[in-house]
Amino acid sequence: MKIININQEPVQLYKILKFEGLVESGAAAKIVISDGLVLVNDTLETRKRRKIISGDIISFNGEKMCVKLS
Repeated sequence: MKIININQEPVQLYKILKFEGLVESGAAAKIVISDGLVLVNDTLETRKRRKIISGDIISFNGEKMCVKLS
């Protein structure tokens, strides 16, 4: 499982997908979220601005990522 380090919380879900390079832009991140392609803590998440905090697990495109506050 990949670890995503953040320096403040909360962080909006679409920003994590964008900044980690999982999608090409913020607009693309919002689309994959609204299309139901992202899970947060094993639950389908369609809110683009979902607040992500340390300990959350994001699943996208067959990859699981754990968010940690550094």
